Amino acid sequence: MNSQPSRNRVGRPTPITAATVAQRATSMPIHKYGRYEQVDIPDRTWPDARVTKAPRWLSTDLRDGNQALIDPMSPARKREMFDLLVRMGYKEIEVGFPASGQTDFDFVRSIIEQDAIPDDVTISVLTQSREELIERTVQSLVGARRATVHLYNATAPVFRRVVFRGSRDQVRQIAVDGTRLVVEYADKILGDDTVFGYQYSPEIFTDTELDFALEVCEGVMDVWQPEEGREIILNLPATVERSTPSTHADRFEWMSRNLSRREYVCLSVHPHNDRGTAVAAAELALMAGADRIEGCLFGQGERTGNVDLVTLGMNLFSQGIDPQIDFSQIDEIRRTAEYCNQMEIHPRHPYAGDLVYTSFSGSHQDAIKKGFEAMEADAAAQGRSVDEIEWAVPYLPIDPKDVGRSYEAVIRVNSQSGKGGIAYVLKNDHKLDLPRRMQIEFSKIIQNKTDTEGGEVTPAQIWAIFQDEYLPTPDNAWGRITLHSAQTSSSSDGADELTVGAEVDGEATTLTGRGNGPISAFFDALAGVGVDARLLDYSEHTLSEGASAQAASYIECAIDGRVMWGIGIDANTTRASLKAVVSAVNRAGR
Repeated sequence: MNSQPSRNRVGRPTPITAATVAQRATSMPIHKYGRYEQVDIPDRTWPDARVTKAPRWLSTDLRDGNQALIDPMSPARKREMFDLLVRMGYKEIEVGFPASGQTDFDFVRSIIEQDAIPDDVTISVLTQSREELIERTVQSLVGARRATVHLYNATAPVFRRVVFRGSRDQVRQIAVDGTRLVVEYADKILGDDTVFGYQYSPEIFTDTELDFALEVCEGVMDVWQPEEGREIILNLPATVERSTPSTHADRFEWMSRNLSRREYVCLSVHPHNDRGTAVAAAELALMAGADRIEGCLFGQGERTGNVDLVTLGMNLFSQGIDPQIDFSQIDEIRRTAEYCNQMEIHPRHPYAGDLVYTSFSGSHQDAIKKGFEAMEADAAAQGRSVDEIEWAVPYLPIDPKDVGRSYEAVIRVNSQSGKGGIAYVLKNDHKLDLPRRMQIEFSKIIQNKTDTEGGEVTPAQIWAIFQDEYLPTPDNAWGRITLHSAQTSSSSDGADELTVGAEVDGEATTLTGRGNGPISAFFDALAGVGVDARLLDYSEHTLSEGASAQAASYIECAIDGRVMWGIGIDANTTRASLKAVVSAVNRAGR
């Protein structure tokens, strides 16, 4: 087959057009699926809104998240998760479905009886709209300081037709009767010491006709009678994500506009991630008037999971908005969630995955390195610390330090990496600020290793390769020349005279030379042992502060016609520069 591109009459390749890349229809059964219903709201306002403060949060890790686990949490793991959520700052936590079984009931009782719930934390429990379940649910809350009963029933057409075979009026009545029973049992069982709240969910809101969802919610409110000091939480769950986030936002704006007693309603978002856009759906719902978000850490939950509370909170943080939740030790949060759920967090998971602050690409690494350097320069120019100025490092949406990460894994080197990443590792780990041309030289050495052996080169391996190439150690000595001592003096004509004690080709030797500086004099001395060297470039910097500080010298030399870099490290700057010359000379003869 001829793989060459077709050419037109003047010999140029035929340009690609839409026609040449047109997709062919698949054999998949497209006819089985309908489109989501759009909302007639031409004057929608949410596209112009901005999220400027954190919503109320509810974690449903212990209920919605737990019920989705292959191995549901043991009481110990449940308690570990509850304590984590409290430490992070969640003030509303759904702790279980106590009427579903003894395990959930006992857990709710344990955290109440052991006084594990802070005074400012409200626990929530879920129930279906059946009298025996409602009674058992309310019984689980005896002694709680702040508690909410969350009642739900299915309102969507497919449930009405297939599961319950009930009319709209019958389904509405289930919600109304369930609300009345919650009120009655709360009045009968709970004392005045319990601050009691109520939440209702029309399930599945995203599949329910908007006018019917509104009708059911209004019927529920007629029973609960929300007013000043008597809030109702109306939770509108996308139990199965059906539409674009924009349509989800339209549904929330429509409900927010049309609900009566809106000032006493906490409108809550509960997105799942079936289309992969739960985070966007939640954020747009906030723009459309929602007050609260329900979800799980790291998106745990049925099927594709609930909306990810970590990503949502960190998205706010990255925009300079306080999420009111503490993510400063994100690795501890991740490890605890993995232990409690017995499921691993993906290494690419936003903000928390092992690799999310790591770049392998050479161009990315170079940009990150320059970004850190620019931050340091900007902070110094303003007389402030780096932590006091606005974060602006390419490819890093936040400072990894802010979530408890170090910079050690920001740049990792493989066959796709370039000089910037390698230079960053040497500067970050060893304080060596290589000149740009030396970066290019050393990156080729690393590239050769990765091309030959494949895989990643760790920072420790980079340092070992660098030492072997530029800084021979007593355990790995190589090269023609070993420098032992050096003395300089000035002659009467102003030239520098240098005397070097060295080992050359295995023999102790004294080298002498003259020049307009120690390096020039050393080149003159080397000529005496057959080394033709001249200086091309030179730079140096200190590696630390204080009396015992060491200097790093970098020298680019032309040695017998070859251009080579060398490096020398010593407390004495002259000795450091002479060591750099020796490094280059030895490399040229290696």
